[in-house]
Amino acid sequence: MATLNIKNLPDKLYRKLQARARREHRSVAQEVIHLLSQTIEPLEPLSILELRGLGREGWEGVDPAAHVRRERDAWD
Repeated sequence: MATLNIKNLPDKLYRKLQARARREHRSVAQEVIHLLSQTIEPLEPLSILELRGLGREGWEGVDPAAHVRRERDAWD
């Protein structure tokens, strides 16, 4: 397994990293590995089905037919 040494890491950044590692119950080295993994590894593609229902609260009380009619009228 490889070893990574970081020189000239700002103290403020290191303190934030320590605090984050403590919150996550990890060592600083484990937290660095976790953060690098999240950043570098490709994200799993999301399914369109996972979006179902998102934003619904913004449309409460809106009549869909009236909304479409207003939008179409605005085109002219």
